[in-house]
Amino acid sequence: MPVLKIENFEMLEPCDPSPAKKSQKERNMEQKIWKEFPEELFEAVAARLPITDVFRFRSVCKKWNSLLTSHTFSQKHAQIPRHGLWFYTINDKRECVGAMYDPSLQKWHHSTIPALPNELALVPVASAWGLVCFFDTSSRGFCVCNPVTRSFKKLPAMSINVWTRFVVGMTLSGKRTSEGYKILFLRFDTEYEVYDSVTSSWTRPGGMLSTVKMPMSLDLTTKSVSIDGTIYFPCSRPDGIASYDTETMVWKQFVIPAPPHLRDHALAECGGQLMLVGLQTEDTDMRLCVWELQMMSLAWYEVDRMPDAWWLEFPGELVRNLKMTCFGNVDLLMLSLRSGDINQMVTYDIRSQEWLKVPGYIVPFVEKRQWKHEWIPIPCGTSFYPCLAASA
Repeated sequence: MPVLKIENFEMLEPCDPSPAKKSQKERNMEQKIWKEFPEELFEAVAARLPITDVFRFRSVCKKWNSLLTSHTFSQKHAQIPRHGLWFYTINDKRECVGAMYDPSLQKWHHSTIPALPNELALVPVASAWGLVCFFDTSSRGFCVCNPVTRSFKKLPAMSINVWTRFVVGMTLSGKRTSEGYKILFLRFDTEYEVYDSVTSSWTRPGGMLSTVKMPMSLDLTTKSVSIDGTIYFPCSRPDGIASYDTETMVWKQFVIPAPPHLRDHALAECGGQLMLVGLQTEDTDMRLCVWELQMMSLAWYEVDRMPDAWWLEFPGELVRNLKMTCFGNVDLLMLSLRSGDINQMVTYDIRSQEWLKVPGYIVPFVEKRQWKHEWIPIPCGTSFYPCLAASA
């Protein structure tokens, strides 16, 4: 498995101005203090730092840099709860130019992150904790990568053909990535395979139950949701949700009427609760709404909607032609609203019900290319937890 080491990681941000020079006395005092500082505390403190600060920490000196690549630091870092989601997106399906967005700092990190093999044309399709699953449009295979450390693994080929209409779900086998992960590939004709990182192999557990009706809403932008080892997918005709338990290998389907006048929607999840986000159109009105699933009644209940004032950026005909794409769908949503030459990115925190506009998408923009007769400047993305200990 080719692994790109942490030492090569670069955060492409402006450097802070150099601090004022200190006197010889101050420098000697600092050396004396830091020399006696317990080494184990360096790791304990660094393990709790945000990812961007971790890489600033390692640039201080060679000793601190070596600490962050040690096994004990990886163990400490893995034990610290991570709450800050990042988003990985690409801005063109053929060029696959990627970028990562840190919502806490409202900053994009791009260009050399992650430095995936140049010969691959990778599209992010799923994620689990600190790992992202990519579909290679050139070889029609899959790979898994930690976008922060560049730990990279190309998965073996499946026994079934990979067509364009499919959806991928990913879930951890335990509480940490060190316990393994599973990837579910589901084709539109109900053929599916499951990858287990522990055995490094794909298996075909059997056919889908006849109770799961087709067709399903499957394409590269379809979002799955993973809750406690069960992966959920959207269904259509009848509207609802299909689920697959990766432990028991049992399929289920729930018939749930969609909200009226719904289009461009995606499943989401917050605290183990299934959510739905999508556009509602009625006559000339356009709304971006968030619903929560009431399992007792199998009905969607609206909990929030985007501020009406934000629609002023899409006047007249632009509103009617608006398209929504959901990138991250766990706790914090990232949505692309595009029509014509306008592409507005927003995030929505499900817990706090806070809407925020995303600053300019600063990935080096390639010349517009046509993809299946549509202009898609930012077609795919997913959310993940930046984690140094997650290994593909």
